[in-house]
Amino acid sequence: MVLPATARALRLRPQDDVAIAVADLSAGATVDADGLAVPLRGDIPRGHKIALRAVRRGAPVLRYGQIIGFAAADIAPGDHVHLHNLEYREFERAYEFSVDARPTELLPAAERATFQGYVRADGSVGTRNYLGILTSVNCSATAAKQIAARLRHSGVLDDYGHIDGVVALTHGQGCGLAADGEGIEVLRRVMRGYLTHPNFAGFLLLGLGCEDNQVKALTDGLPLRSDLPVFASTIQELGGTRKTVAAGIERLTDMLPAADRARRTTVPASELILGTNCGGSDSYSGITANPALGDAVDRLVRHGGTGVVGETPEIYGTEQLLVRRAVTREVGEKLLERIAWWREYTARNGGSMDNNPSPGNKAGGLTTILEKSLGAVAKGGTTALADVVDYAAPVTGKGFVFMDTPGYDPVSVTGIVAGGAQVVCFTTGRGSAFGCAPVPSLKLATNTPLYAHMTEDMDIDTGGIIDGVSTVEETGRAIFERVLAVASGEPTKSEAMEYGEEEFVPWHIGTVM
Repeated sequence: MVLPATARALRLRPQDDVAIAVADLSAGATVDADGLAVPLRGDIPRGHKIALRAVRRGAPVLRYGQIIGFAAADIAPGDHVHLHNLEYREFERAYEFSVDARPTELLPAAERATFQGYVRADGSVGTRNYLGILTSVNCSATAAKQIAARLRHSGVLDDYGHIDGVVALTHGQGCGLAADGEGIEVLRRVMRGYLTHPNFAGFLLLGLGCEDNQVKALTDGLPLRSDLPVFASTIQELGGTRKTVAAGIERLTDMLPAADRARRTTVPASELILGTNCGGSDSYSGITANPALGDAVDRLVRHGGTGVVGETPEIYGTEQLLVRRAVTREVGEKLLERIAWWREYTARNGGSMDNNPSPGNKAGGLTTILEKSLGAVAKGGTTALADVVDYAAPVTGKGFVFMDTPGYDPVSVTGIVAGGAQVVCFTTGRGSAFGCAPVPSLKLATNTPLYAHMTEDMDIDTGGIIDGVSTVEETGRAIFERVLAVASGEPTKSEAMEYGEEEFVPWHIGTVM
């Protein structure tokens, strides 16, 4: 590799102690970080941090103008700053509620965007038109998968061009847990969220019969749409697996004609709930894909819609920035309550909030949870924090909403979809393989080499921001327009690869008995 005498690096804020290498760099080269020339004292991998000034051991290190960790040893200008000399420590945060909350200026109605969606009987709007099979317990998962597979391979769906398919939503829970309490309530909240999701035109709800999570308890008091047929039964009631599969196929086949009559109509973008998530993050995530997605969220909010950010462990250390944007102190306190819960939860299980960055995150240049969180929180854009909701709780308000979810991608997105999101944008720097049927998921690559390497999985390349060929705002506009196109029926890469069923993973909380 031949390197220029002066190589470019990105310095995000004037007060930052580090810059980010935009290519693999060798010792002896001089980096130019916004006019500051620094000779390298060692090799620096692409996406990793370069010290721009001396930092004494124990002193904080700044990136994004914020603390990302503390020097574990004396750091000299030109040093590689990473796991060997940067460490996680707790630090005192000032919580100033609502000081940055500003009312969102909505666009005039005549200027607001639209998309083509399925308007359901209760007024909710879907972006896809699926039949679903939802299991109450792991014991009915095999039967559910057999029903879906046989329907798909029978050819019967070929005659119904307005149905996107059949989705079997199975999981490993439903029994061996307390019959009441947080664990089963979270599972039921997820299932009720999917049963009422507008991307479904019909459901088979299938249990074993003797489980803790009884089918009847799931539907009691649940306001199901008048245009949503639901057949609920159990393997024990139907007389065994073979009879259950036959009955399931028959019931879903009966639903096909009515489901196929659904048609897309023009609806305002204000009906969209956009879920966001990041997985396989790298050091570029907080420079390209996440802030560009945040720009798209801001645009959707100005059009009257809703953007949802989750992954509470991955905004840890930035909560002080979010409470500044909370519309009320009460909203900010709700977020801090969830942060306190996570501190206690990780401590009870012998962990630390800094356990979150994965080996892939670190290989991509990230070091501490503080650094990762400062990049991840950018997905929420800049508008006021309108609400904080529990995992899988219905998202009923407009604007920027935070949902308390784990950082583990399938669990996080399962909760966000249960909350009502009809489109998901998923950012990745290392290359995540992900989908979330029945909701389309757009994959945003943080850098162009990843997009080129995994082009069959990536929908949007945001690497042009690093390369200087596009801005965050231009990329955000492109993401927003692509979201509208996907909401109107344009397929995503993950849908083409048939991702989505195995990524249905409700959060498991509580004791397994």
